[in-house]
Amino acid sequence: MTAKATHTFLTYCIAAIWLANGLFCKVFNLVPRHQQIVSKILGTQHSRLLTITIGGSEIFMAVWILSGIKSRLNAIAQIVVIATMNALELILAPELLLWGKANAIFAFLLILIIFGNEFYLKEKLGPTK
Repeated sequence: MTAKATHTFLTYCIAAIWLANGLFCKVFNLVPRHQQIVSKILGTQHSRLLTITIGGSEIFMAVWILSGIKSRLNAIAQIVVIATMNALELILAPELLLWGKANAIFAFLLILIIFGNEFYLKEKLGPTK
């Protein structure tokens, strides 16, 4: 697979992760554990609304990724959000995480993929026309 094809494939995969987590897991509440995590960290009073808001933000992230607008800023934003979100969950709600403390490994791998896709593969492709 060429660098361009790999970059495109990874971009769509990363966007799909944000879309699936935002739309299916949070907005449609198909994975109630996400709302439980929000409830544990931010309180139960408005946890459903907050979960939907977070899901909407993740859907927006997917759209932003696919738009290609300010992709470096987008990659940095993704890395900061993933690191912050996972650190908070690890500290405040580890018992609700799908893989417990091992979630940090998967978060770190996703951060590496996002970083490599934007700052290595895209650089390898050279300036876009």
